[in-house]
Amino acid sequence: MNKISKLFEYGYLVIAVVFIVETVNNWKTDRPRAYMLLIFSVLAIFMYFFKKRFRSKVEKRNKK
Repeated sequence: MNKISKLFEYGYLVIAVVFIVETVNNWKTDRPRAYMLLIFSVLAIFMYFFKKRFRSKVEKRNKK
């Protein structure tokens, strides 16, 4: 279970990088889409840190 949650954590980072690249590609041609992708990338980065903190709390609780 622990390895799967770590995999999902890094999956959020991969998704954020893809969205950032797409934001840069769409910046001049489709500005509203670029803003939407930027918001999704920030959300994915937030989810990475949220999941990481939640997993560490669960691991700490299970060790006691």
